[in-house]
Amino acid sequence: MVRASARRFGSREAIVDNGRRMTYADLDAALIASARAAMAAGIRPGDRVAIWAPNSAEYVFAVLGVLSAGAWIVPMNTRMKGAEAGYVLEKTGATTLMTVTDFLGLDYLGMLKAVTPRPAALDRMVILSGEAPAGTASWKHYLVGGRAVSEAEAERSIARLRPQDVCDVMFTSGTTGRPKGVMLTHGSSLRAFEAFNMGFGIREGDRQLVLNPFFHCFGYKAGWMLSFMVGATVVPMAVFDAGRLLELVAAERISVLPGPPTLFTSILDSPRRDDYDLGSLRLGFVGSSSVPVELVQRIRRELPFKVVCTGYGLTEATAMVTVTAPDDPPEVVANWAGKVCPGVSVRIVDADGTELADGQEGELLVRGFNVMRGYFGDPGATSAAVDAGGWLHTGDIAVRNSDGYLKITGRTKDIYITGGFNVAPAEVENALLGFPAISQVSVIGVPDHRLGEVGAAFVILRPGETVTPGEVIEWARERLANFKVPRYVLVTSELPLNASGKVLKHVLRERFAALDHDTVTQAAG
Repeated sequence: MVRASARRFGSREAIVDNGRRMTYADLDAALIASARAAMAAGIRPGDRVAIWAPNSAEYVFAVLGVLSAGAWIVPMNTRMKGAEAGYVLEKTGATTLMTVTDFLGLDYLGMLKAVTPRPAALDRMVILSGEAPAGTASWKHYLVGGRAVSEAEAERSIARLRPQDVCDVMFTSGTTGRPKGVMLTHGSSLRAFEAFNMGFGIREGDRQLVLNPFFHCFGYKAGWMLSFMVGATVVPMAVFDAGRLLELVAAERISVLPGPPTLFTSILDSPRRDDYDLGSLRLGFVGSSSVPVELVQRIRRELPFKVVCTGYGLTEATAMVTVTAPDDPPEVVANWAGKVCPGVSVRIVDADGTELADGQEGELLVRGFNVMRGYFGDPGATSAAVDAGGWLHTGDIAVRNSDGYLKITGRTKDIYITGGFNVAPAEVENALLGFPAISQVSVIGVPDHRLGEVGAAFVILRPGETVTPGEVIEWARERLANFKVPRYVLVTSELPLNASGKVLKHVLRERFAALDHDTVTQAAG
């Protein structure tokens, strides 16, 4: 796709990153150089290559080179800690890690050194930016090594790729306490976002600011991949800063801006907003399971967007199931996830699997080309998620209206979404049980006006122990990605249980909701 786009849009800008401007012809050359480097480094078809880095042009080049060699990319969340990263590397048998040493003072290599045992298959590390310590290769050195492989060999490797080949393993939270790796293919990815774009509407000449992280389908496939499909320009942004975002929109004439509700709220509420010419903004996409009507109205009223839309997807369905139409009114965009994209089928069923009529709530099932190949190394979890008929059981509760629009009303799976990221309470609970003073813990998602939901941990302490919420939170920060760290810690003497001993989380949600604001703030430390 990228090579075809280079032929179609050769002189157009493909990427603008920290002052560097690269055309589609430049992108094609960078792809071939990266492919040669990957092959020369011994990366082979089917190998797993992890990338643990922020948004940048080098990230894109690295991914394209690895894919060209026939290997599978394993994007890793930049907020992960050492143990989390170690699990992903070990689970996938990653042979190579591409990372950075100059991002926000984070020491990814140091985090990995503390992981025992070292991931067994990992035998090379490439540093995309920053100093390359002994035992690693700098990005420049990695590319120089590619001279050992000819351009013709790289092109033959690309020609061998097939639509049904796996391209990446995207990790998503599950309910068992460990994230699962979703295997997606080249063909499904390209087809999914071509279908998605029929409603989204990004086009040649658009300029998309991609703040959504490249380790997530939102920033990767709906971001730079889709932009390259249509001849748009990608402007990566590694860290959110409202002032810097406004500067980029004005300076780079950004026309497409996707992001979570918090991004748009920050722009709307910025005291510097009127200092910048934002007139280039054309298309906005608000990604969230719940979008306030007032926010959509404010975006349309106070910002120059011609179109504001939203949609629904999950990683197991290539992150694409529905999208709203460009002319949908704010009430629809805020309350409905849109219509199902072409080539995808859905059913809404009750607990017995009986299909329900429009207007009735039930679990949403999805079938089509967009459904994952499976969970990496976990056939049991795959068969539990995708039935014999090819239907993906999403775990999301939905309702469909007579116009065919879907609304996601809840989740059967025990996860919550904070700032656009899935969090498995079981994973957080397992981590908190390592805190010496904690005997039992149950984590729930609770409403938050900025992030949608945040974690609240109800903990029972060991006899004779005392602890402050702040101490627990600080301990968790050292061991979990920050979006997984509970916002609230509430010490309790008991957890509500059913007859089989399972924690009644709906009762915990009721308890939390009954607390007054001052009590909750105090409980949170």
